[in-house]
Amino acid sequence: MFVRIGRRFVRVESRRRAGRFVQGLLSGLARVNCWTIAEQVGDRTPDGMQNLLSRATWDADGVRDDLREVVVEHLGVEDAMLVIDETGDLKKGVESVGVQRQYTGTAGRIENSQMSVFLVYSTPAGHTFIDRELYLPESWAEDQARRDRAGVPAQTLFTTKSRLALAMIARALEAGVRVGWVTGDEAYGKDAAGLRDPLEAREQAYVLAVACDHRVPGPGEESVRADERAAALPKRAWQKLSAGAGAKGRRYYLWARLRLHPAGKTGYHWILMRRNRRTGETAFYRCYSPRRVALADLARVAGRRWTIEETFQTGKELTGLDEHQVRTWTSWYRWTTLVMFAHAFLAIAAAQARSTPSAEDLIPLTRNEIRHLYAQLILQPARKIIDILAWSAWRRRHQHRSRQSHYQQRHQQPAPDHELQLEY
Repeated sequence: MFVRIGRRFVRVESRRRAGRFVQGLLSGLARVNCWTIAEQVGDRTPDGMQNLLSRATWDADGVRDDLREVVVEHLGVEDAMLVIDETGDLKKGVESVGVQRQYTGTAGRIENSQMSVFLVYSTPAGHTFIDRELYLPESWAEDQARRDRAGVPAQTLFTTKSRLALAMIARALEAGVRVGWVTGDEAYGKDAAGLRDPLEAREQAYVLAVACDHRVPGPGEESVRADERAAALPKRAWQKLSAGAGAKGRRYYLWARLRLHPAGKTGYHWILMRRNRRTGETAFYRCYSPRRVALADLARVAGRRWTIEETFQTGKELTGLDEHQVRTWTSWYRWTTLVMFAHAFLAIAAAQARSTPSAEDLIPLTRNEIRHLYAQLILQPARKIIDILAWSAWRRRHQHRSRQSHYQQRHQQPAPDHELQLEY
């Protein structure tokens, strides 16, 4: 993979250092920063790694473009999906670019944090990041002194998160990435002008979550809340469908949809509803497609949104996505791009491992296990390789037994009484 991006570095020293930087990200360090990475790969000081992120001459956006091509080449299918979401990194100071007190889902409350928006390429084979944008709040965009200290480019203005997401989606589509659907959470589904309308103008199908108070046409001429409309649906309107496979088996919910006819718009529009079979909690989605699609297809797309949550989790746990200790605009983009590269390596390796049959009592190699083996066998060769491989087999066999136990318990559990009444 790394050969593909070599042309993005002006000096061979920077290219080699970037390769060692990615190795450090994959080495399983307890804390990941320029100091620990430099020590891990044999540098005597962190100066070289810090220079790579701040002053060395190389094209981070070019690396991003090459990375996107590699990901699509290895994971691509005709009906791939683009998933958008944001994440927040908690910060103590006020000098890191873009940091301010703002709501972040990472903490579930308003905290001093730095927000960024990511685009994930998701297919049945695997999923990983292919683009990223740092969110610059208005308080930063209008403060020239802070901009100068953090190296924010002069052409960078305040842009909403929906517009950042749209820019990344457009960049992927214009690069020739073929996708069937775009999906995201409520923060993006609620923005018609910033995201939904531009996607429809491109005839790009989407399934975007919206809040329970999203307005939809009622029985009469007036609009009503989505949850009120859902409560009025007859039991026969709901269908039991899978939202995809989870850690404990297929994820079944009750689904329903209503056709919408927005004035002046073409194509097919729906409000999609997903009801938890046990709690009755209902989620809502605004959907569009230039052609008619089945309810099961919409449910499948809505169920795929979780892949970005898993990507965030593995990106932070395995490759240090949220552990950067950088303050400037350039350093943030370079750190994040190299983290994306390391994560893509694990995602592609895991996809290739799943395509190879393994023993019946072993689960396929996971990204976590691949990173462990890569660190132990390649980056830090062990004295007894057979012992490391034996431990890998033991972990995977144990996980296989645990999964089978979960499947059996799920299969043996009787369906709730209210579910039996809803099924036809």
